[in-house]
Amino acid sequence: MSGDQKAYSQLLDRYWPEVFGYQLKRTRNENDAEDITIQTFARAFDKLDSYDPQYAFNTWLVTISKNLHVDLLRRRKRNVLEQWENNSNEAMKRVLDESPTVEDQLIIEQNLKTLLENIKKLKTGYQQVLELRFFREMSYAEIALELDEPIGNVKVKLLRAKKLLASLITESRKQG
Repeated sequence: MSGDQKAYSQLLDRYWPEVFGYQLKRTRNENDAEDITIQTFARAFDKLDSYDPQYAFNTWLVTISKNLHVDLLRRRKRNVLEQWENNSNEAMKRVLDESPTVEDQLIIEQNLKTLLENIKKLKTGYQQVLELRFFREMSYAEIALELDEPIGNVKVKLLRAKKLLASLITESRKQG
């Protein structure tokens, strides 16, 4: 699990800017681009065994990302129609928590005041998943239900939030 987490983290670091940039051009909306990028990595990590090394990894990721954007547009169109007809409903669950990562350890070691100051520097979505995971001690499945998001999205969003928070903490240690 720990090896997987490190490998996922490396893939995220390497390909995040490319996939996010691609989506930002398509959506022209930072939040949508970020959500689709998170979903892209969640889907890719879940389907890693289906990757064909004959093709470039970034091409595979961008293809997943493009398909997720198309799905989002279809879903939004369908949701508008459903809301208009007073229909709505969606839920998804899956459970698999992992042991603390390096980022988790850094976060745990940090004094609470400094930690809260650094968390407040993050985007609201990241603040929310960190609060649910570390302060309310919710499982990934519970967070997914609370946010009404697929568990894969929650995992990737939490991973990204922890990495951003860890870099903020490291930066503040260098300054302090």
